[in-house]
Amino acid sequence: MVPDDQGGGCLMRADLLFDAVDGLDEALAAVDGFDAALVGGLLRPQPGQAEGLAGLADAVAGTPLASRVAEAADKTAAGAGDEGHHVALAAARTALLGSVHDALVARVEEAVDRPRGEAAPAPAAGAEQAVNLRLAARSWLCDLARTGWRGIDHELVGGAASVVSAMLPDPALRRLATLLDGFAAELAASCPGATLERVPVRRWADLWSRALLLTLPGADSAPAVAEVTGRLLPLGVDVQEHATAVQAQVHAVFEPSDGGPARLVRASVSAPKPDTVVGAGLWQLLRPHMSLLAALGEGRSMDLDAMPVTAEGDLLWDDACARTGEPADAFTTARVALPTAAAFAVSPLDRHPARIAVPVLVEGYGVEDGDDGVFLQVAGCRLGVDTDRLPAAGPLTAEFVASSVACLGLLRWDAGKFLLQPLAVERTVRKKAVAVHAGSWAGGTTDKAGVRAEKAATDAVTVLRERAGKLLRK
Repeated sequence: MVPDDQGGGCLMRADLLFDAVDGLDEALAAVDGFDAALVGGLLRPQPGQAEGLAGLADAVAGTPLASRVAEAADKTAAGAGDEGHHVALAAARTALLGSVHDALVARVEEAVDRPRGEAAPAPAAGAEQAVNLRLAARSWLCDLARTGWRGIDHELVGGAASVVSAMLPDPALRRLATLLDGFAAELAASCPGATLERVPVRRWADLWSRALLLTLPGADSAPAVAEVTGRLLPLGVDVQEHATAVQAQVHAVFEPSDGGPARLVRASVSAPKPDTVVGAGLWQLLRPHMSLLAALGEGRSMDLDAMPVTAEGDLLWDDACARTGEPADAFTTARVALPTAAAFAVSPLDRHPARIAVPVLVEGYGVEDGDDGVFLQVAGCRLGVDTDRLPAAGPLTAEFVASSVACLGLLRWDAGKFLLQPLAVERTVRKKAVAVHAGSWAGGTTDKAGVRAEKAATDAVTVLRERAGKLLRK
């Protein structure tokens, strides 16, 4: 992805990323109106909340959801909304955000001139089980909606505990159970809602609507899975860290051995962690579960044999199906293979602007490094760099980005604009191109800071294991 006047293998129409998308503002305004109604609760909606409900219904008036959502909005505005009405409103909200997702992805694909993948097949249907638990979860979520975020208390939020504990042993319900558990924990940490200085309106509405739709029959059916054989060329890794968990998601180009078109894929690994393990120490928790991390750190490809992959392009990683291949430079992959690699389609429930993460290569840009952040001047446009997403578990820093001449990253959409999350950069050092990767330490490191962090992580995990052993012996 380079400015049009620079030439190269990956031309970019950067201006398209900054042009207005028809209908986008109106769709988001309708979502915001409904989200505001959830703040005060849907039990006795005030006039302002009723306007938000009506706006949501108007936004889907030309769709198959029109009649159901219109009825749901009217009944809920009158204080007579039931669980079915709440489900209809959640579906309308999800559909609107899905349309925003699709419009933005289409704009990105047009800007980078990349082929679009085929639509994903329908999820594999399975027998519906534990209907009573799904109904219990739906009842709790609807109670939340009636009460509103300002009205939550520990008694209401605690009602999810028994439902979650009953769901967790069942693999078919674990996706919904995990979402409910995390959502309830977040709400509990914010109780009472009446004293909150700031309500995370969009986030809680996202979690609520997604969980409510997952209670429907078939909504969380297992995605279609196939097996692929060929060469995997890593581009970079996105590290997501929380106090008690960490996940590494590797973005890569997959080249099938049968000569089929290259595809964009992801492979993820996650692990629980103590809050004392930070920085490069995170790799100790993740590395044993995925050989791909070592290959990424060494700059190598991997040869896959019958590796499971979902219809959305997520590799269900199995070390038995992979072996380390030849050296593979990520920037070479980005220049040669990335322009023709098509993405997999996204399932309906996952179509959300926050999910957008498109691998791109940017070259030939100027850099602005000021108090308001780092920006790349690409073909006359000012593209912001999301330096907050740079992981402490790697050597890539904002300073390296500011002194770079090429950036391989993920194009994301946040707060109404596109941002670039760097995965790796190239810098010119003594007239030579030197690459710095966010995942350079994934397979191990000799860097002093990385070595110290790994040692600290080893000590912390050893102490925790000793303490756990003593508790078990007692």
